[in-house]
Amino acid sequence: MLEVIDLAKRYGPVVALDGATFSARPGRIVGFLGPNGAGKTTTMRCIFGLARPDRGEVRWKGQPVDRAARLGFGYMPEQRGLYPRMRVAEQLSYFAQQHGLSGRDANAAATRWLDRMGLGDRAKAKLEELSHGNQQRVQLAVALAHDPELLVLDEPFSGLDPLGIATMTEVVNERAQAGVGVVFSSHQLDLVEDVCEDVVIIARGQIVAAGAIDELKARSGRRHLEVEVAGSDGAWLDGGGDLTILQRSGDRVKLLVPEDVDLDALLARARAAGEVRTFAYQPPKLSELFMEAVTPAPSPVMAETR
Repeated sequence: MLEVIDLAKRYGPVVALDGATFSARPGRIVGFLGPNGAGKTTTMRCIFGLARPDRGEVRWKGQPVDRAARLGFGYMPEQRGLYPRMRVAEQLSYFAQQHGLSGRDANAAATRWLDRMGLGDRAKAKLEELSHGNQQRVQLAVALAHDPELLVLDEPFSGLDPLGIATMTEVVNERAQAGVGVVFSSHQLDLVEDVCEDVVIIARGQIVAAGAIDELKARSGRRHLEVEVAGSDGAWLDGGGDLTILQRSGDRVKLLVPEDVDLDALLARARAAGEVRTFAYQPPKLSELFMEAVTPAPSPVMAETR
């Protein structure tokens, strides 16, 4: 298990990390989320020894992470760390050898992973000759070529088309099913919700929420209610100052309601206004959990988006 324990890091007057603590278990996919500048990349750099924390430590399998442990990790930085003019297969082999593979095994791994990424026919191409999306695939292949026990991926889906996202998602799921721990950051919260089992949310250098997505939803105390009343234009809600309207589109409205809301009373109110075509009660999306975690509690004053 990866453990990040009480990490603190300052860059002059800027506080990058302020006691960040979380864990990532083998075989689980963890979405590491936060606004820009929240401390995600600094945390990842501390895991790999690229930044030294002012306080705290990173542990793997109960022991402090050292160079030997890091050789068993795979890292995909947001900013590419590859050589633009080096041929793709040679590049994969080179980095695999830096992680301890023999030349023969590294060459075999390079071929295997390029084929898996759909890039077998580009093995002799220079990296700079590939599209942005294919360069992303090469970067992931480099992180995987030495068969790591832990994968740390910084914005791996950035700039990918749907096919690239599907390939990346499939590979990440395969690695997790094989027992590899996976931590990745992303601003694509709907994608994180589909791919991840656990999330860690960081804001202002502090972990503000962490755990299984389903458990976080269950604990939020908030629910969404989507209601469509034919021909009403949502007017049946007028005067309902206790309701937070997240979205109103024609006859359909999306509400944020407390967990103890009187659904029977709301349904009766909707029926009195006309034919109820939709009445769906569900937990919030990950994007709402994220906003709730990184921003102050919403004002009780009704908010509306048309």
